[in-house]
Formats: sequence, C-alpha cells, structure tokens
Amino acid sequence: MIELAALCAFAFLAGLVDAIAGGGGLIQVPALFAFFPGAPPSLLLGTNKLSSIAGTTIATVRYSFSVPIKWPAVLPAAVIAGISAGIGAQTVRLIDPAVLRPVLMALLSGVLVYTLMRPALGARASAAAEKQPDTSGFYFASAIFGFYDGFFGPGAGSLMMFALVRWFGYDFVRAAATTKVLNVFTNTGALVLFAWTGNVIYAMALPMAACNLVGGFLGAHFAIRRGSRFIRLIFLVVAGALLGKVLLDLLRPL
Repeated sequence: MIELAALCAFAFLAGLVDAIAGGGGLIQVPALFAFFPGAPPSLLLGTNKLSSIAGTTIATVRYSFSVPIKWPAVLPAAVIAGISAGIGAQTVRLIDPAVLRPVLMALLSGVLVYTLMRPALGARASAAAEKQPDTSGFYFASAIFGFYDGFFGPGAGSLMMFALVRWFGYDFVRAAATTKVLNVFTNTGALVLFAWTGNVIYAMALPMAACNLVGGFLGAHFAIRRGSRFIRLIFLVVAGALLGKVLLDLLRPL
C-alpha cells in the first residue's frame, strides 16, 4: 500500500508536468523501476502507458477548449504516430531501449542550447504556422515521435514540442496542445500491444491513472492560463532534468 501511494503521487506529478512541457516519463518510469527493480521492463513500461494515457487524454480535452488545433492535419499525424508507437512497443520486447541513451543525450543537449540562445523562440506562432502546414514533414516527424515514444518514452513529448516550435513555427502553447493529441494516440498504440501481450499490472496502473488524470487536467489548465513563457520555462527545466538523468545512467557502472 505504501508503494502504491507513492506511485500515485508520482503519477499525479507526472501528469502535471507532462501536460505542460512533456517529460512525464522522466518522473513516472524511474519511479516504477525504483520500486520494482526486478520486474521485466516491458511490464513496467506497459503499466506506465496505461497510467499516462489518462493524463494525456484529459489534457488534450482541456487544451482543445482554449487552443486552436489544426485537426485536419493533426488527426492523420496522430494515427501515424499511434501506429509507429505500436511498432516501437513491439521493438522494445526485442531490443534494449538503453541503446538510445547516447542519442537522446546529444539531442537534448542541442535542444537546450538552441532554446536558451533564442529567448523569443516559441513566444508566438510564426506566419508559417498560421498557414497550411507542411504535412509530409509533419507526418514524418510524428512517425519518428511515435516510434520513440513506444520504444523508450522519456523525453518524447519534449522533443516533439521542440520540433513543432523550431521547424513548424508553433508557439509553445499550440505545440503543447498538438503534442498532447499525438500523445493520446502514441500511448494508445503502445498500450494495445502491451495489454495484448499481458504487460500491464492493472491493480497498480488504474489508481495511478486516476492520479495522472487529475495532474494532466491541472497541468493543461496552468499552461493555458500562464502562456508560452511559462511553458518555455518548464520545458527547459524538464529537458535539463532529463539530460542529467541520461548522463547519470550513462556514467553508472554496469
């Protein structure tokens, strides 16, 4: 019971942070591995997906009431991301996701430096973002994001937000809202496979999902109320924390 209560607290915090700037997996996944170090990774990742989908779904609903989302382009991209996430979840049963840590470290380092050097980045949407998006580029980015989210997870939302801001001209609020739509489908795609293969601990995942849902709603609400500057700040904190964790994992002796 103590372990479950602690995991529910982590799930609430993960939902709160993830709805604002991504990176919920940075909180929830390590907590699961810390409490159950001997469990198969696929079982813990499946439990994480069931919990996470509650927060991402309610955050998407909250964002959709206040933030314009380009549904004709976003929904096909979300389907692509969901299918890619299922492929990624299948791959994690065959390959250790730790192989991506050096790549993730390089990506996060670049994202942090680039964002810090451009204080106005994502403060407002560019003219290009107001027009019809580059659907081929957007779909390709969504496929990469989906596969990574299903295969490894932590940092996926933050990296997709950065891609939307940097290459598609979104402000941070619209990027957060769009990323949450994609997240619903990636979590669903991965969860279907994890559940099908029996890799979900429902007695643990369902209470965590309830707490993640509350955190996701509050996180989206705060992000909408506070705007792009607030999201940018949380984004930098999350990216920095994730970079630190990846570095520690790489330095930790085998």
